[in-house]
Amino acid sequence: MPHLTHFNQTGDAHMVDVGQKKITERTAICKGYIEMLPETLALIINGTHKKGDVLSVARIAGIMASKKTADLIPLCHPLPITHVDIHFQIEADNHRVTCTCTVKTQGKTGVEIEAFTATQIALLTIYDMCKAVDRGMVIQSVRLVQKSGGKSGPWSHQPDTK
Repeated sequence: MPHLTHFNQTGDAHMVDVGQKKITERTAICKGYIEMLPETLALIINGTHKKGDVLSVARIAGIMASKKTADLIPLCHPLPITHVDIHFQIEADNHRVTCTCTVKTQGKTGVEIEAFTATQIALLTIYDMCKAVDRGMVIQSVRLVQKSGGKSGPWSHQPDTK
């Protein structure tokens, strides 16, 4: 049965020792979205928001957040991130913006938490920039969709088929 690696044999929280692990190319992709009023989405699409280019600011915020993950998550290792890509997709029919974030490194531990952090902060930045016109926005369905590298190898999210 799998065990939680952030607890030692006596049950105390600890940082996992990755010193003996091999350095491999590691990638993680996370995705989530923010729903909003159609009028709010129109401001983003048309670039007419008073605060400027919402998605450009959110992209930079997400990139910055990925690099600060170890400062925010207590047992997360600081990593030399080699690439961050944040892509936004407008879904006008659903009144939402979807964020897909890819984070890469060459290291001894994965970048899933960095991808999660980047995705969440990018979406939260959209909320922050648009809250004056739409406090009811909802961030949803933030999840890991794919990861590769390391001892456990590749993994991808299998959507429910029910």
